[in-house]
Amino acid sequence: MSTFLLSLIIFSPLLGVLLICFVPKNREVLIKAVGVGSTIFTCLLMVLLYIQSSGGHNYDSFSQKATWFRFGDPELYGKYFSVSYEVGINGFSFLMIALTAFLCLLASVASFKIKTNWKGYFLLFLTLQIGMMGVFAAENLVLFFIFFEVTLIPMFFLIGRWGLFEKEKASYYFLIYNGIGSAILLIVFVLLFAKTGTANIEQLQGILQSSDAFSNKAKLTLLIALLIAFGIKLPIFPLHTWVLKVHTQAPVPIVMVHAGVLLKIGAFGLIRFGIGFFPDQFAHLSFLIALLGVINLLFGAFLALKQDDLRLVLAYSSLSHMGIILMGLGAGNESGMQGAVFQVVSHGLIAAFLFFLIGVLYERTGTTTLSKLGGLAKNMPIASGFLLAGGLASLGLPGMSGFISEFMAFMGLFQHSPYLAGIATLGMILTAVYVLKAVLSITFGNEVKLVGGKDLNRLEWAPALLFIFLIIGIGVYPSLLTNMIQPVLDTMVWG
Repeated sequence: MSTFLLSLIIFSPLLGVLLICFVPKNREVLIKAVGVGSTIFTCLLMVLLYIQSSGGHNYDSFSQKATWFRFGDPELYGKYFSVSYEVGINGFSFLMIALTAFLCLLASVASFKIKTNWKGYFLLFLTLQIGMMGVFAAENLVLFFIFFEVTLIPMFFLIGRWGLFEKEKASYYFLIYNGIGSAILLIVFVLLFAKTGTANIEQLQGILQSSDAFSNKAKLTLLIALLIAFGIKLPIFPLHTWVLKVHTQAPVPIVMVHAGVLLKIGAFGLIRFGIGFFPDQFAHLSFLIALLGVINLLFGAFLALKQDDLRLVLAYSSLSHMGIILMGLGAGNESGMQGAVFQVVSHGLIAAFLFFLIGVLYERTGTTTLSKLGGLAKNMPIASGFLLAGGLASLGLPGMSGFISEFMAFMGLFQHSPYLAGIATLGMILTAVYVLKAVLSITFGNEVKLVGGKDLNRLEWAPALLFIFLIIGIGVYPSLLTNMIQPVLDTMVWG
């Protein structure tokens, strides 16, 4: 069972896709029930995977490999080029798959507010989930790239069909920027495959670090290309403008998944391929990467402070918080790397939680403009309390997951480059200012007239409580993550 469990988890949303295909498009309740039920099934499989891994099965026992196809002419190249279906996990990828399954479940619940074409929506949503989980489990370049591309197509249609007023523009921004990143990534992967004769990630790591297949200059060039490709996804300033469009125009459940998971593919790729393939070159660029992180942090925080739309505040906040990941990776020591990985998971939870609350506020008020919101603490005290908790997590309050990730990333950067870290602390001050400004302007001030229901209903209570439980749980007991990612971190540290 364990051999096929990982593949079953990756492709389990296909069951929901097949069932929805046979449901009439006007059966709203049934379509939504199947969509949510499919994400619940995936989460149950993840629980089974966790139980088996905790009960003595090591991660290697969940790997699966089967010859997929081969091509080439042995007379010309001396061998065939073989591509296999290879999936596997380590502690970091397990966390990312678990985060994807969890956020897809809560986003599917939030999708109950989708008003039209529910069948098409959930077909695309579940396809997107397959692509995201496959990215984190792929063990060769070809499979990774295919899953990476699978995430782009449904996202394009989900934004363009169910988004807000400028949804078409946002969807094309998304497609163009990510298409450029995909093209660069494909070029790098093809060069690696053609030169080494293998697409297996583990074999490539060994070849690139022990042979002269590529010169140091070529390796540095390939690393810079990867930095651009995954930097668009992360995003890194100035490759960030498409993210603002998506965060402000995409439907709330899709923004939850985008901010919580899809942006993290950029960080995952930098760790898996940037550091994994070219550790010496990555160390050579460490100061530049840390500097880019500081720029992200300060630029995003300053512009978040100037916004009057809550969605834009969170969009620039995501840009700022991605800078902390770059700072941790640039530090290159154990503290910095831990902070970067913790930030990947922590920001995924916090950003998705805050966008979930934005969906609640928008449904009640019809706006996300800060100057038009106010006094919600009187009519929506529970939602206001959750919003305050999410804001405090975002600014790094001790006892919440945001504090752990930021503390370790900054500690690592202070060890690596104390002057740069000192400048970066200004970003934390700005973060506290824009978060508290946004939260307090919404909860207090002139009272806004509600156009929908009052406070959170039972369908909104459960996701909010789950988010808070995990955010506080990781903040209070960070060893939940540390024990899983430590073996991966031991192979990444150079500073």
